[in-house]
Amino acid sequence: MEDFILNALIAGSLVALVAGPLGCFLVWRHMAYFGDTIAHSALMGVALGVALGTASPLIMVAVCAVVALLLLVLQQDRSLSSDTLLGILAHSALSIGLIVISLQPAVRQDMMYYLIGDILAVNAEDITGILIMALLVLAGLLLIWKSLLSITVHEDLARVEGVAVGRTKAAYMLMIAVLVALAMKVIGVLLVTALMIIPAAGARNITRTPLAMTLISALIGVISVFAGITLSGTWDVPTGPAIVLAAVAIFSASRIYYFLSK
Repeated sequence: MEDFILNALIAGSLVALVAGPLGCFLVWRHMAYFGDTIAHSALMGVALGVALGTASPLIMVAVCAVVALLLLVLQQDRSLSSDTLLGILAHSALSIGLIVISLQPAVRQDMMYYLIGDILAVNAEDITGILIMALLVLAGLLLIWKSLLSITVHEDLARVEGVAVGRTKAAYMLMIAVLVALAMKVIGVLLVTALMIIPAAGARNITRTPLAMTLISALIGVISVFAGITLSGTWDVPTGPAIVLAAVAIFSASRIYYFLSK
């Protein structure tokens, strides 16, 4: 096996192992659009980084974190739904990013790279960064698992029972911000957000418990990475979109199983 294919399989699998469990909570909380909102914020971070003359991923992480925390603050006003707030923040972030980019014609072409990425160009340094991010995020998710699950089931009841709702939600949103910001530069916005939502939605069709759903979603993500890279090599098509379509195919199969098993 060629080194670049092996690197792509490792990087994609590591992202899938983190994105699947995080995406389960987005699906349960009906916040699937949150991933796109953070992705748009990451693009704004890229644009601001270019404007400041730096390619440091910390700019993207910081911008994503600010947007995630801003959403948390705005959610205190329950007169607006989360979907509405996510739409406002997503389009605002994307617009700011596009305006900043439009002022710098030399980087317009690079934005496509951040959109679809190039997983086949991943190197050992990228894998090391993704591995560290994956371990930190999974450790953080394990620490807040019980509290986050309680909030997801019934937020008001969890608050009465003493769960630190605001702190837990902030920690969870920051994990997603870190995942999107750091993985986007390597595999692209499309693949990061797809690996958060589609495997989780597919796992929901064939599992009955939260733990099973998180494990199966991670497994579906890894299988999608392997299948997508194989299809890409066989048919000479873009790798990122091929991985996304592989995930969609698995989701479709799980949906058929769901209806047949009812």
